[in-house]
Amino acid sequence: MTKKSSYFVTGTDTGVGKTLVTAALLHAFAKTGLRVTGMKPIAAGAELIDGELWNEDVAMLAAASNTNLPRALTTTYLLREPAAPHIAAQLEHVSLDMQQLLDCYQQIVQQSDSVIVEGVGGFCVPINDDVDTADLAVHLGLDVVMVVGLRLGCINHALLTAEAIKARGLNLVGWVANQIDVNMSHQQANLQALEQRLSAPLIGVVPWMAAVSAQVAADKIDISRIKK
Repeated sequence: MTKKSSYFVTGTDTGVGKTLVTAALLHAFAKTGLRVTGMKPIAAGAELIDGELWNEDVAMLAAASNTNLPRALTTTYLLREPAAPHIAAQLEHVSLDMQQLLDCYQQIVQQSDSVIVEGVGGFCVPINDDVDTADLAVHLGLDVVMVVGLRLGCINHALLTAEAIKARGLNLVGWVANQIDVNMSHQQANLQALEQRLSAPLIGVVPWMAAVSAQVAADKIDISRIKK
């Protein structure tokens, strides 16, 4: 597996469409003939269905992957409470271990050509008392794709996130704009402002969808534009 085909997906906030974009990237890379696996190392917000924990985001990434690896690898920690991971883990008396996350990633790498890792919430969300999601990205050593949720305030959120990525010594190689507010005013002007200020290329604009589809989103993303 070449590093250039694997990425860490972060977002400007929670609820901006990281999972949708991660799944879309998986579909896009799968079309090139690669064995693709989506990894959401930590997912918070699961319900028990037929004796098994289920999470919508985890299910979406599994559906977009073509390697069919065990969920215990692709989502190392699946927590019930829809909260920041360190809070959800405390409620369930679970210890979120960085080394365990890295070990699972390495096992996935051995069985994939491309691994798209989705972070938790925004870029700096705590994992435990000692590390956060940014630390996970650093340990993985992957280039970063940023998802910008198009809504009022997105310019500031995007620029601050890009600064945080750079401060951690990571490469922001592309960003995707996701229209999460169908009534957003001045959307094009916001996009232009971000294109002028972000060094990474805009690789796609995902329109608002009443029925979310990762395959439709994949058609809106041009992976050839990712900075090499």
